[in-house]
Amino acid sequence: MIHATLDDWIRDESIPFSLDSPETLNKAIDKLIASLDPSVELLGFGEALHGGEEILHLRNRIFQRLAEEHGYSAIAIESSFPRGRAVNEYVSCGGSEPYDAVRETGFSHSFGRLEANRELVEWMRAYNSDPSREVKLRFYGFDSPTEMTFSDSPSHVLHLVLDYLESIDVPSGRARRKRIDLLLGEDSGWENPAAMIDPSQSVGLSPEATALRIETEDLISELLVRRPELVARGGVSRYQEAVHYARVARQLLNYHAILARDSPDRIVLALGLRDAMMAENLEYIVSRERGRGKVLIYAHNSHLRRSKAEWQLGPHHLQWWPAGAHLSEIFGLLYAVIGTAVGVSEANGIGEPETGTLEARLAAGPDRGSSSRPTGAEGFLTPRSNHSRSGRGARRTRPTSR
Repeated sequence: MIHATLDDWIRDESIPFSLDSPETLNKAIDKLIASLDPSVELLGFGEALHGGEEILHLRNRIFQRLAEEHGYSAIAIESSFPRGRAVNEYVSCGGSEPYDAVRETGFSHSFGRLEANRELVEWMRAYNSDPSREVKLRFYGFDSPTEMTFSDSPSHVLHLVLDYLESIDVPSGRARRKRIDLLLGEDSGWENPAAMIDPSQSVGLSPEATALRIETEDLISELLVRRPELVARGGVSRYQEAVHYARVARQLLNYHAILARDSPDRIVLALGLRDAMMAENLEYIVSRERGRGKVLIYAHNSHLRRSKAEWQLGPHHLQWWPAGAHLSEIFGLLYAVIGTAVGVSEANGIGEPETGTLEARLAAGPDRGSSSRPTGAEGFLTPRSNHSRSGRGARRTRPTSR
């Protein structure tokens, strides 16, 4: 249907609900899912900025409904892929340690400290503890193993692969571990925060790092060449996991090499590689869940959009292809995404949107919309003032079209 005005579109397409009313929220989720192509197996839900927890509680409620009524078996959030392994072990009811044991180690970006993430994880663990639930839920991080101020050492992901190989072939695994550990050195060298802004502080192009990249390529080749043997001896799931972690290690080493180059493009190349890694992680996650259920992914809007991501970094206007653009190419109609806008966020110092802005008109609802203006004529909308906040992950926000 083509709408003559923006207000007509809001009136006809709005699905009102309240977080305080489970009935209206569930109906809204059901209506949304019914509007999607039945083939969708990867659904993105984006947040406009990090910081507030209200949207995280909404995400939790959405995932609960999707898991209970719509065949979703996993959630993947914008947190380190390798670290997410610890959280998944917890939600799988493994061990007797409390949530606090994985709060720091299982998340990146300090996301484990958010109460809404604790709520999500504890709900998943309780769900999985019910013996009547045939399909157990899985938790994933899908972000690259990097932070805003530093990048992880490749040691963790490489050791996961070496542990796998050594569990099947002790001589080969030990020989590779000896060579790789000599090249890795101390984690502190890889994780030096100064390397993010000063390429001379990065070890990513040192002789040892270059040799380690070659050694990692050889490790991947060994896994691929020995696939029939390794699958027969250790199972297909463990094999696929090891291959993927080896590829994560390869890309992380490439990321460190980018940081070590004295190039004006180093930051935008690093941003692009991070999003490409996100997409590869999600492709792997979907392959793991196929046959079990569908996947909800949660991240910043900029990572999930199909068009180019943009970031104004000082005088530099950076553009790169985000994970959503890669996912659109990989999955086509199997990928759908819901973007969100900021209305009010006390946690981020953002008050009511100004009259005439897109966010104000959406918040007004179908019965209280402002005067009609042509749909798609963004120039006729009042731009919302930029807002900024201090601290990790600060972003300037404004309504964006997709």
